[in-house]
Amino acid sequence: MPELPEVETVKRGIAPHLIGRVFSDVIIRDHRLRWPVDPELANHLCGQEVLSVERRAKYLLIRLPTGHLVIHLGMSGRLYFVAANTPVAKHDHLDWRMDNGQVLRYTDPRRFGAVIWVEGENVANHKLLAKLGPEPLSDDFNPDYIFKRSRKRLVPIKSFLMDAHVVVGVGNIYANEALYMAGISPTREAGSIRLARYTRLVEAIKEVLEKAITQGGTTLKDFIGGDGKPGYFKQELQVYGRGGQPCWGCMKELSEIRIAQRTTVFCRRCQK
Repeated sequence: MPELPEVETVKRGIAPHLIGRVFSDVIIRDHRLRWPVDPELANHLCGQEVLSVERRAKYLLIRLPTGHLVIHLGMSGRLYFVAANTPVAKHDHLDWRMDNGQVLRYTDPRRFGAVIWVEGENVANHKLLAKLGPEPLSDDFNPDYIFKRSRKRLVPIKSFLMDAHVVVGVGNIYANEALYMAGISPTREAGSIRLARYTRLVEAIKEVLEKAITQGGTTLKDFIGGDGKPGYFKQELQVYGRGGQPCWGCMKELSEIRIAQRTTVFCRRCQK
C-alpha cells in the first residue's frame, strides 16, 4: 500500500503538470472504487483551473476555484500522465484530460482507492479529513504532543504510531524503520515510554520519512511515482522485509511477528 512518502512522491510528480492547467474532459470507465465515483464529476471539473496540488495524510487534494478533487490511492492505485492516444488497459478506470492535451490516468487493479468531489473551500472539514492527527513532518508533531497523547495508552507503540488520529502517514514500513532507529521495541506499551525516548522517536520518524521522500518512496510490488519512476528507499530498509536476517547493529537475527495483523520486524537486542 502506498504510504506517506509514496503519496508525497506522486504529488510532487503530478503537481508541475497540473497547476495552472484547465480540465477539459473527464472519462470514467468504472465507477466502482471504494465509493462510487460521482457521475457528474466532469460537470464539476471541466473548465476549471487547477490552483494547487496538496497532500493531507495519504489523500491528494487538487484545489479548484469551486472545490477540491480528493484522491486516495488505496492499496494499488496509480496516477500518471500519458499521451492522449495511449491504449487503455484493463484497470485504467479514469482519465482527466487537460487543456494542453495531456491526460492524467488513474489505474487501480484492486479498486480500493477513492475519487471524491468536495464542494467549497473547507475540505479540511470533510468527514474523511476532519479527525486526522497532525502531519509527521510538521511542527505540530513533536515530543511533547506525542508524549501527552500516549499517557495511559496500553496499546503497542507500533499500533499507536499507525493510528491516524494520533499522527497521519506513519504506515507499517516506516513505523518499523523508525522504531528500529530509535531503539524502541514495537511491542512496548505506548504509555510506558518516557519523554526522552519519544524525543528520539519523533526525530527518527521525521528522518526516515524525509529520506524516503527524497528517494521517491519505497518500491514494493508495483509502486511507481507520479513521474513514472520507481522509489528506491527499499534498498536502505534496515528491518522491514528482513525478518530472520542479521541485525546490522548487533548481527543478532531479526525477529518477525504480527502486531494488529501487520508484519513487524525488529531486533530483540537493540530495541527495548
